[in-house]
Parts: sequence; structure tokens; C-alpha cells
Amino acid sequence: MTGLSRTSADLSPRRRRILYRCWHRGIREMDLVFGQFAENEIGGLSDDELDEFEAIMAEDDHDLNAWITGAKPIPAALQTPLFARIAAYRPDFDPVTAASLEARHGQTR
Repeated sequence: MTGLSRTSADLSPRRRRILYRCWHRGIREMDLVFGQFAENEIGGLSDDELDEFEAIMAEDDHDLNAWITGAKPIPAALQTPLFARIAAYRPDFDPVTAASLEARHGQTR
């Protein structure tokens, strides 16, 4: 999936705004994670979950990317069921580390 495919006609203004922001994050990796999550889940989130979702969306995209890919540990405040559901939409991209390069290509520095 590369962009919005869900209609927002049946959504409240708040949910429409969140859906739009999910597909326009700033870095493409987070567009894919948040956009796909919102496409599938936005209609069923409770008001409390929307509050939490907006708080998660307020985090820096580079930090979110690192937490979702496992390059950095997830902060305790974000170790929630909702964050785990969002992270489950992670496309198949792996953090590039010296260990991952060595495993993939047999190269070391």
C-alpha cells in the first residue's frame, strides 16, 4: 500500500484529520506504518485510544522509526497495547547496523 485508499466520508473531523496526518508524517517509513494502521483501525478506536494515538504521533518520526524497527528500545511510556498494534503494521524494513550488514553481506569494517 502506498497511500490513502479508505474513504473518510464516514469519519468525524477528528478522525479525518488523524487519517490525513498518518499518511503525511514526514518520512515515508512512518507514512507506511501509521497510514496502514489508520486505514484499518481509525474507525474503531475509542476516544481514549485516539488521545493516545495522537500522543504517539507527536513523537519524533526518527525516534518512532527506531523504536518500531527495534533499533532502539521502546520507552516505558510507549510500551502499551496500542503502540504494539501500531508497530505490527511495520513494513519489512530492517535497521541498518554493522551486525546486519555483516550478516547480509559477510562484510566487516
